Amino acid sequence: MKGLKPTMLALCVAGAAPAAMAFQPLDEISMGNITGQAGVTIELETRLNIDRFIYTDEGSLVINDISVGGTNRIDLFPELGFNLTGAAPSDKLDNVRINIDIANDGDAIINILPMTFGAVDMRITTGAWDLTGTDGSTTIMDNFQMDMLIGSGTIRVDTATDTLRLLTDIAIDDMDFDIPFLAMGIRDLRLTGADYDLQAPQPLRLFANVDLDIFKGANAAGTEVLAIEMDSFRADLSIGGVLIGGTSIGSVMLDDLAITNTSMRIYGH
Repeated sequence: MKGLKPTMLALCVAGAAPAAMAFQPLDEISMGNITGQAGVTIELETRLNIDRFIYTDEGSLVINDISVGGTNRIDLFPELGFNLTGAAPSDKLDNVRINIDIANDGDAIINILPMTFGAVDMRITTGAWDLTGTDGSTTIMDNFQMDMLIGSGTIRVDTATDTLRLLTDIAIDDMDFDIPFLAMGIRDLRLTGADYDLQAPQPLRLFANVDLDIFKGANAAGTEVLAIEMDSFRADLSIGGVLIGGTSIGSVMLDDLAITNTSMRIYGH
């Protein structure tokens, strides 16, 4: 700039002013014609730990030592004969890709899927679940652990109906927990799709489909409340051992469990 003559500088400034005024903000129609906008992708790797969750009404429900991560296993559903996650074992919740898009009708679409071909493995554990109040404390559940696979998941907010639709495919390989105040325990609970055959296992039949509509609805009194509806849920559920007083009294199998036409309205009282 030191060697630029004043006349040249004046010409540059004079020319820049009209050029700057030529830039105009885009209106909505012009912005809608811009292509190449393909949404947002998030690749997730995480581990969640919560020392204590407390819900208080008059008394409290306290859930201790909550942990969410990976199973650190490659032998989930071993009858399939291969690692269905397609990823290395880890105690982190990983191998997760989240695609977020806004459709042209305004719907928000969140699609959750594994980064590698297969499924996402998840382990959820907790310590004691305690009810506490003026009369003391009772442990209603303890030693909870669940190892599961998530095949896929979609969350869609529909602007035409003001409905959130949740779709996911799940399979539980192993769930254990104790119910101390009843001297009961559950061991080796499994949940799969209703058409999954242990004698001829097929990966595509492994998962049970969950399809929920969540929206604002009316309760019996006509008040607008949280509404949840599920048209159908089908699964096979087995329990390897039901413990009473620390001793197994046998196993349980529910073949082709079907829950249909389910409607819930949730509100305070």
